[in-house]
Amino acid sequence: MDPATLKEKLIAVLSQIQADSGLECPALSGAIKPVETLPKFDSKVWPVATTILATEIGATIPNDVNIFVDETTKLPRSIDETAIFVCDLLKKQSEKEAAAA
Repeated sequence: MDPATLKEKLIAVLSQIQADSGLECPALSGAIKPVETLPKFDSKVWPVATTILATEIGATIPNDVNIFVDETTKLPRSIDETAIFVCDLLKKQSEKEAAAA
């Protein structure tokens, strides 16, 4: 999956979560950092968003991976950065599966 497609799906998931929660949702673009920009988008909501995204794209994203915050720098990722991160994660997973086969 390419980052552009993943970005579209991520924006749809984030918009849906905000709507379902009855919270406002600003116009989402690649530069937006959901952790900083979306109301009440916190550690309770991240796993839900990750699970919904994984279901939407038909992939597995490990529960212990926070796709919205960089593990090394502890800084929030933008939507573009999150899409690239998830694409890289899925690529690594498929490479591991291929190596194990």
